[in-house]
Amino acid sequence: MSGLRFELRHPPDMRLDLSPLVPDRLAGMDRAAIERIELGTKRMSRRVGDVFGVHTADCECIAIEGGSPRFDWVGAGMRSGELVLDGEAGLYAGRQMAGGRLRISGRVAGWAASGLRDGTLEIGGDAGPFLGGPLAGERAGMAGGTVLVRGSAAERAGDCLRRGLIVIEGRAGPHPGSRMLAGTLIICGTAGASPGYLMRRGTLVLGAAKALLPTFVPAGEAGGAFRRLLAGALTALSPRAARLVARAPDRFMGDMASLGKGEILLPAPATLRFR
Repeated sequence: MSGLRFELRHPPDMRLDLSPLVPDRLAGMDRAAIERIELGTKRMSRRVGDVFGVHTADCECIAIEGGSPRFDWVGAGMRSGELVLDGEAGLYAGRQMAGGRLRISGRVAGWAASGLRDGTLEIGGDAGPFLGGPLAGERAGMAGGTVLVRGSAAERAGDCLRRGLIVIEGRAGPHPGSRMLAGTLIICGTAGASPGYLMRRGTLVLGAAKALLPTFVPAGEAGGAFRRLLAGALTALSPRAARLVARAPDRFMGDMASLGKGEILLPAPATLRFR
């Protein structure tokens, strides 16, 4: 990747806020100005130059070489360009992204893609809890864009999903798709307990589920044309998700304890027990 590079000097000794390191915020800045940017989250100062070796080039493409679970807010507020993190990230990766492409090769902690409105977030490892979910006091989670997780996700993936697409190629923890308002959540592996808990609208596609809530009711077969269109759109993003959608005709409507206009699609035959 040719562009502005940040080379990690040593593992950070505190949690750092990496939200300033996005293309639209660094545009027009020289190396000295970039090295003076404050990243610390405590009283002790930590500037970019203290943490990274900076190799300047085109700011539209940024590479961070070396990750850490203490790197919070990676790509937060990003509006354009491309940001690649080679390693893992901490909390709030991709928070309120409005455009561009963010790729993280390792795992990420909780609330990744929270409030994401546009753009693409790709996670090479596992995702922590509340993927795409809202922070305390917020009414809706992710509101657009695309999230792809190559690994698995922890509990409450897609919580309060408002719009957009989330694809998880591995498993998901308990309550995936909880309180969904709309949008699409695809889990290629096995979903944890109570998928779609209190979902109002939206589509939840599961590779397998141990049990559904009794407030989901069988609704026949999902439309073949809809599934073909969705599978076609997914082919370039995730062939595994595309194959799952193509063979997931069994449809359940719910959560009837809420608005009840959501749907769960499962591969046939869907031999399930209800909680």
